[in-house]
Order: sequence, then structure tokens, then C-alpha cells
Amino acid sequence: MILRLTQLTEVVGDFMEAGGNVLWAISAVTFLMWILILEREWYFHLVYPRDLERMIETWNQRSDRASWYAAAIKRRMIAELSEKLTHALLQIRTLVAVCPLLGLLGTVTGMIQVFDVMALAGSGNARAMASGVSLATIPTMAGMVAALSGLYFAHQLERFAKTQIQIASDQLITSHDREAPAATRTSDDDAF
Repeated sequence: MILRLTQLTEVVGDFMEAGGNVLWAISAVTFLMWILILEREWYFHLVYPRDLERMIETWNQRSDRASWYAAAIKRRMIAELSEKLTHALLQIRTLVAVCPLLGLLGTVTGMIQVFDVMALAGSGNARAMASGVSLATIPTMAGMVAALSGLYFAHQLERFAKTQIQIASDQLITSHDREAPAATRTSDDDAF
């Protein structure tokens, strides 16, 4: 077990060294992105159901659910819940977008190193150019993989938040909501 852990550490160290300093930045951004994604998952599945239950309970305890004031309170309650649900989603999307850009920065940095080697040693020294090529390709791959890993979850979190906001809004029933279907009938409906 210790041997495998040591081997894994060496492999990761070699990979990070071959990718250059930009790979450390990609790792930091990816780590932060996943911390935010896991925090949102924790909130959605463990905290949000209690927040929704408390909000519905508070609304149902109100005696006035028909006035303009009650409608304003409902909008405020939904807005507060929406703020809690969408917290950090913009940051997650931003970090997803930053990962490939950092990979592109690694590509440029690696290509500059390749051109430096070509200028100093000529184009015939493939071994000298190989480190620059790895500096150019590894961060690009790492940035794309990091972005792809977060892209799916960012989309799922946003979709869940939008759905839950609509569900919460539908559960806070006002007197106007109950009367709406009857009020939409026309006089022609009454004739039949």
C-alpha cells in the first residue's frame, strides 16, 4: 500500500514537472471548482430541503395570503430562497471557463520554450524541444479535462436550482392562485 502511494506520488510529481507552473494553477482552479461543486451538492441535498420546509411552514402560518402585501412577501421569500440556491453557481461557471484558458496559457508558454530551444540549438535537437512540447500539450489537456469534469456538474446544479425555485414558488399558494382557474372562465363557458 505504501509502495503504491509512493509510486503514485512520483507519477503525479513527474506529470506536474512535465506540465510546468501553469499546471499548478490549473490544479488550484480545479480544486476550488470542485470544492464549490461539492458544497452546492451538500446544500441541495442536506440543507435545502429543511430551508424549503421552513419557508412553506412560515407561509402556511400566515392568515393573510390574498393581499398585495402577502404577494410581496411571497416574492421576497422566493427571492431569498433563489439566492441561496444559486449561490456560487456563477463562480463555478467562471472556474469552468478559466480552466481551458489556463491550458492555453500553458500551450503558449511551452511553445515559447520550443522556439527558444530552436533559436539556441537549431531545429535538429529533438530532445531539447521535447520538454517544450510537453509544456505545450500537457497543460492544454489538463485544462480541457478539468473544464469537462466541471461542465456537466455546473449544468446539473443550475438546472436543479431553477427547477427548485419553480417548485417552491408553486408550493406557496395565495388566495389568488386558487381563484385563478375560476376567474379565467368566460361567459360562453357558463352557457353550456
